[in-house]
Amino acid sequence: MRQVLVTGASKGIGRAIAIKLGQDGFNVVVHYMGDQTGAEDTLNTIVNGGGTSRLIQFDISNREECRLRLESDIEKHGSYYGVVNNAGITKDTAFPAMTDSDWDSVIHTNLDSFYNVLHPCVMPMVQSRKGGRIVTLASVSGIMGNRGQTNYSAAKAGVIGATKSLALELAKRKITVNCVAPGLIDTGMVAEHVKEYAVPQIPLRRMGKPDEVAGLVSYLMSDSASYITRQVISVNGGLI
Repeated sequence: MRQVLVTGASKGIGRAIAIKLGQDGFNVVVHYMGDQTGAEDTLNTIVNGGGTSRLIQFDISNREECRLRLESDIEKHGSYYGVVNNAGITKDTAFPAMTDSDWDSVIHTNLDSFYNVLHPCVMPMVQSRKGGRIVTLASVSGIMGNRGQTNYSAAKAGVIGATKSLALELAKRKITVNCVAPGLIDTGMVAEHVKEYAVPQIPLRRMGKPDEVAGLVSYLMSDSASYITRQVISVNGGLI
């Protein structure tokens, strides 16, 4: 059974992705940092649906912790067929009011995690000689920018560039690398004033659902997507 690591799978989009992959027959490695209850709920949903899953815990912004936990998991269970690099944070504020911490924490978590998580996973994928799938989660903010998200937009634009570069390196190994860039997704944490401002700008006049992002990620993990790599695919209701 193919193993797929999903970071940030205790809630929101990551949870939806993990559950969908479990339904599709993958052995899902459910990552979390602090929300163990949420991660266990994701795992139980997968298992109760007839799937296979296990938990893994580490801080994606801590390079050494990522390396130790991932190398240990791979040594015990074997290489991952796929990785979904989903976990991230926001610290939204106007640029003049942004603090060093606001900038650094978003860059370290959202951009550095590309290296921190994927670097320990890629060589075992290559050495398995079985191909593989990597899907990173960016955002429309990384493509078009957004007020109050200079830090987040910078990090996600970096993820897009890194994804395209890694895709070139791994193509000959039959490992595809793609980026999914969601727009406004209803994860239950979107403030009402944001909905009132943003939804009228979306051609479909609604927010997206986590399951709609999960469906795309699941397709990119499938054998049917073997000729798709180095792409940035938006799920945004026509916003861009």
